[in-house]
Amino acid sequence: MEERSRQYIWYLIFFLAMVAIMDQYLSLVETTAIPYILHDYSVTADDYSFWKIIYFLPTFLIFALNGLNDIIGRKRSLLILIVLFGLASLGIVVATPSFHWFMLWFAIITFGTVSNMWTIPISEEAPAMKRAKYVSLVYFLGLIPLQAILPWILIDKLGLNWKWMYGVMFLFMIPVLVMWAFMKETKRYEVIKEERKLGKRKKHLYGLGVITRRDLGYIAFTSVIWMCWLIVYMFVVWAGHFFEDLHGFTLGQWSLVLLGSLLMTMAGAMLGGWTMDKMGRKTGLLIGCVGLGVFVSLIGIVPINIAVAMAVMTGFFLGFAYTWIIVYIPEIFPTDRRGTCMGWTTTTARISYVLAPALIMVMLRVSPTMEWFWIAGGVIMLIPILLVLLFHPYETKNKELEDIEAKA
Repeated sequence: MEERSRQYIWYLIFFLAMVAIMDQYLSLVETTAIPYILHDYSVTADDYSFWKIIYFLPTFLIFALNGLNDIIGRKRSLLILIVLFGLASLGIVVATPSFHWFMLWFAIITFGTVSNMWTIPISEEAPAMKRAKYVSLVYFLGLIPLQAILPWILIDKLGLNWKWMYGVMFLFMIPVLVMWAFMKETKRYEVIKEERKLGKRKKHLYGLGVITRRDLGYIAFTSVIWMCWLIVYMFVVWAGHFFEDLHGFTLGQWSLVLLGSLLMTMAGAMLGGWTMDKMGRKTGLLIGCVGLGVFVSLIGIVPINIAVAMAVMTGFFLGFAYTWIIVYIPEIFPTDRRGTCMGWTTTTARISYVLAPALIMVMLRVSPTMEWFWIAGGVIMLIPILLVLLFHPYETKNKELEDIEAKA
C-alpha cells in the first residue's frame, strides 16, 4: 500500500499527540485532584473508591465508541472523542454543585480515556518497520507532564478553583479541533470502505457476524493484560493521597514528584517503543511488567525519601509497559474490524474499573498507612507475565498489517 508523505505523517503524529495529551492529562490529573475532592465534598477515601465502582459501570459500553471507527471512520470518531473530552471538562467547572454531579462528569471523561482511539490512525499509516516507534512517539508526546505543571499554576499561582485542573482541557480542545480539520481518513479504512461497497467485505455492526475465533482469543488475551495494567495504574493514582495526606507533602512538593514520574514515563514510552521494534513485542512487555511490579511494591515499605525514587521509577515502567498496549492491540486485529475488536478489548478490560476501586477500597481499610496497599498493586503484574509465557502471542515486529492479518 502506498505510504503517506513524510510531511503528513509528522502532522498526524503531532495532531494525535495533542489528542493523547488530553487523554493522558485527564487520566492522571485525578492523582492531584483527589485531596481536593475528598475535602470539598466531605467524602472518605474508601467511600470515594466505592462510588467510582458505581459510576464507572457505563465504561463497559466503550465498545460502542470504539466501534464507530469501523462504522463512520477514524476521523469522525476522533472528533466525537475530542468534543467529549472538552465539554465534560467544562462541565466539572460549571455544573458540579454536589459530589454526584462531579462523579457524573468524571465518569464521562473516564469513558473517553479508556478508548485509546488515537492509536488507530497512526498504527494504520505508519510504515511496518517504524510502527512501534511512531506509535510510541505519539504516546511520548502525549505524556508531556502538564498534570504536574498546570494544577500548580492554576491553583497556587492564579488562585483558581481546583476544578480548573479539569476545565483547562476545554480550552485545550480548541486548537485540537483546528488541527483535526486537516486530518485525512486513513488509506486502509478507505480501501475497506470501498471493498464493502463492492461486496468484497461484509458490512458489520460492532463485529457481529465477522469476528473470528482467532479475534476472540486475542481479545481475551490482550484485555486481561490491559486490565492488569489499568488496575495497577489506578493504584498509582493514589500516590498523591499517600504523599500529601499521609506524609505531609505540599502541593508543590508533590507536583515535583509527579513531574519526575511523568518525565520518566516519557522516557519509558520511547525506550519501550525502541525495544519492541528491535527486540520484539513479547520481550518489551515482559521487561515492563517485571519493572512495574517491583517498583510499585516497594513504594510503601521503604523510607519516604526513597519512596519518592520508587514512585519516579514506577512512572518509567508504566510508560514502558503501556507502549505494548498501544502498539500491539491495534496491529494484531484486521483492518476491517480493528476499531470493533479494540472496542471489545477495552470493554472487557473495563472489568478493572470495578475490580480496581473495590480492591483499593479493601486495601485502604486493611492498610490505612498503605504499606500492603502498594504490595497488592505490584503483585498483580505477575498475571500478565504468566499469561504471556503460556499464550505465546504472535510476534508482529516489522510485519505489515496485511501480513499480520493473514498469518497471526
